[in-house]
Amino acid sequence: MYDGLNILVFITVFVFLAVALLKFGAIRRAYLVTEGYAGLLYHKGKFAEVLSVGRHVRWGRFFSLRLYDLRKASLLINGQEVLTADNVGLKTSLLVTYQIVDPLKAAHETQNWNADLHNAAQLALRAVVSGIAVEALLGQRLEIGAQLLARVQLEAAKIGLNVLAVEVKDVMLAADLKRAFAEVLKAKQEGQAALERARGESAALRNLANAARVMEGNPALMNLRLMQSLTAAQNAGNTLVVGMPGGFVPLKQDVKKPGTENNEAT
Repeated sequence: MYDGLNILVFITVFVFLAVALLKFGAIRRAYLVTEGYAGLLYHKGKFAEVLSVGRHVRWGRFFSLRLYDLRKASLLINGQEVLTADNVGLKTSLLVTYQIVDPLKAAHETQNWNADLHNAAQLALRAVVSGIAVEALLGQRLEIGAQLLARVQLEAAKIGLNVLAVEVKDVMLAADLKRAFAEVLKAKQEGQAALERARGESAALRNLANAARVMEGNPALMNLRLMQSLTAAQNAGNTLVVGMPGGFVPLKQDVKKPGTENNEAT
């Protein structure tokens, strides 16, 4: 009889412990937040707290966790059709670098923070480009990027984002505008080349004029210049036929008189 009673007690204790373990496991929750993320913990659909990096244990049921990436990321704004100040239509693409700094705002202040950032960049692009001529737009990308950054940062801060950079990635013109700009650029380059040639010719003429004045005051310099030319031609293996200019001073050399050789022989 005692044996049966002991077995009954054993079964009761076992069932009690099993139920307790099941209940214990049901109310204990462990959450892991990895490096570079932040966790928003909700209890029964209501925000409870922000979980930092690490392992977190919570007791109870009906908990849920949403992770937000806090690392830097990029958003590409594909070609947007905009009008410049001189009514030229073009397509411009942007690259926005951002980072979530307040995940609570990003989760609760907007339905879709990614779409809001995209729209803010689009509106800023239209506002800035509409006040700039197309030629200035092609040559001032860095300055335009700074203006876009200032505008987008204000809107992004409202939804918990920090915009680090806004860069003008591509500016796409229509085919006829491309040809027109290519012709203008070619004309500018040709004009610059002609100007440089004219400057070089003017400098060469000034040098020749200065040399002529110096030689006019020093006729012997003409002889030296002539000898230099003859020496250079000889070294190059060329045959140079020239006429002696007026006033040429011949080099002195020893000339033996007739009969000198016979006298020396005797």
